[in-house]
Amino acid sequence: MDGENCSVLNEFLLLGISNHPVIKVTLFTMFLVVYLIILVANLGMITLIRMDPQLHTPMYFFLSHLSFCDLCYSTAVGPKMLVDLLAKYKAIPFYGCALQFLVFCIFVDAECLLLAVMAYDRYKAISNPLLYMVSMSSRVCSMLTAGAYVVGMADALIHTTLTFCLCFCGSNEINHFFCDVPPLLLLSCSDTQINELVIFTVFGFIELTTLSGLFVSYCYIILAVININSAEARFKAFSTCTSHLTAVAMFQGTMLFMYFRPSSSYSLDQDKMSSLFYTLVIPMLNPLIYSLRNKDVKEALKKFKNKRRFF
Repeated sequence: MDGENCSVLNEFLLLGISNHPVIKVTLFTMFLVVYLIILVANLGMITLIRMDPQLHTPMYFFLSHLSFCDLCYSTAVGPKMLVDLLAKYKAIPFYGCALQFLVFCIFVDAECLLLAVMAYDRYKAISNPLLYMVSMSSRVCSMLTAGAYVVGMADALIHTTLTFCLCFCGSNEINHFFCDVPPLLLLSCSDTQINELVIFTVFGFIELTTLSGLFVSYCYIILAVININSAEARFKAFSTCTSHLTAVAMFQGTMLFMYFRPSSSYSLDQDKMSSLFYTLVIPMLNPLIYSLRNKDVKEALKKFKNKRRFF
């Protein structure tokens, strides 16, 4: 397309979830409660892990970063969505839209990789508990975490640059509640085949790496658990993985449904519901899953409450 036919947009209009006045107020109230739970639960998890010396282990180090990622990408989307539910004019600046997607993509990708790193951490803890703290030293943990953020940042920069360099010469209305790539590609009058190929290739590589890491780690975990003589010890070893498996199933299931289904079955309304699940519901559930099913976290919470009563 010629450059003269490519208009420069200053802003996009987010159509949001619903325009019905009663439904909008109900949704605002519900999602405000959900977002407040996200803030309290994830900030509480990060604070608890930092404050309690018994939680200064690799497992909880990664869990604190998982909570940080949940907090960041939900905050990139949640507050704007809440404002738009009550606003008449739901505009977002062009560069604000790019920034929202950039932040969202960085931390979603980082969380995806962190879940694979956490599976590797569980394998090390179960297969050789005596050498666990040596093999998963603070340096190794920091490098693995930094790698997840670097890959997330690189992927986000690629997608953001390719998407926001497209021509948008028609409508500026995004049929979504945040700036995501699929609805933006639908607005573009440029050829988006390269963008779609890059999304499939890069995100596919991240997903393949993550799922392969998860599969291999859990194969070794199962073999290690089978070799444990005591039935009680086997149950205890595998029970430490149940919270992680629940988080993986929710997150990866939604990601695969969102970005790897046939384009013929793509629906913007269906896309919005799926996006709501992984932008708000998963960040709310993750800290609850890990706290409700984790004995160490429960004990740390009790100690924290006792300290508050004492003071």
